[in-house]
Amino acid sequence: MDAMLNIAVRAARQAGRIAVRSYERGGDLRVNEKGRNDFVSEVDRACEAAIVGELRGKFPNHAILAEESGGSKGRDGSDEFQWIIDPLDGTTNYLHGFPQWSISIGLRYRGLMEQAVVYDPLREELFTASRGRGAMLNDRRLRVSDRRGLEGALIGTGIPFRDQSHLTAYLSMLAAMVRDTAGIRRPGSAALDFAYVAAGRLDGFWELGLSPWDFAAGALLVAEAGGTVTDLAGGDRFFETCNLVAGGLKVHRAMIERLKPFRAGDLAA
Repeated sequence: MDAMLNIAVRAARQAGRIAVRSYERGGDLRVNEKGRNDFVSEVDRACEAAIVGELRGKFPNHAILAEESGGSKGRDGSDEFQWIIDPLDGTTNYLHGFPQWSISIGLRYRGLMEQAVVYDPLREELFTASRGRGAMLNDRRLRVSDRRGLEGALIGTGIPFRDQSHLTAYLSMLAAMVRDTAGIRRPGSAALDFAYVAAGRLDGFWELGLSPWDFAAGALLVAEAGGTVTDLAGGDRFFETCNLVAGGLKVHRAMIERLKPFRAGDLAA
């Protein structure tokens, strides 16, 4: 497993170099709109190709789930090991020159996250985690904040900008969460939001309608830093619902209670 993490770090750094080289060219990049408010650039594709090439070269029998190219099984048809990749999390930020974006790579084995890398090449911050062995930022061990509740807490979120079917419920959640907290932040890279929870920079985080590549690595970072990651109901079905709440134990518990009145219909789980 250590070898797998090392290869993932190498792949993330390679993608980071590609992204940084093109960062100042934002307005000149070729960009396509995949869907409403959902963009992909030539840099997303180049970063993904570099990551997939590195992983396929070392682990040809591993399955891959990547944002731009989708899912594929290993050469032998196996999907026991699955790499989950977001080659450029925060593409809209990237295209606008807003310096909050990252590369996210996670490894899932038989349904459990085992390895995680979230890399911010602009700040040279490398967040890593291995199941049962803790989370790190560069050479420093991470720990979630020990805040005892929402009072004075700094909470991260993501505003539904693609699928807005739950926008009304989300805005009610936002209004409820603003009460008592020190503030709400929406930086625009979910992978970094989870990493910041793991590092204690954010006390908690919630978002609706994510994709697995947005949170796979980040969820393991939070868990290995002593935090909790669940679905809106406080359960472990977040890979199915893609609605997540994360934080230290007490902040997470308080967030679940604060969000509870707004869980209905598709958000009940």
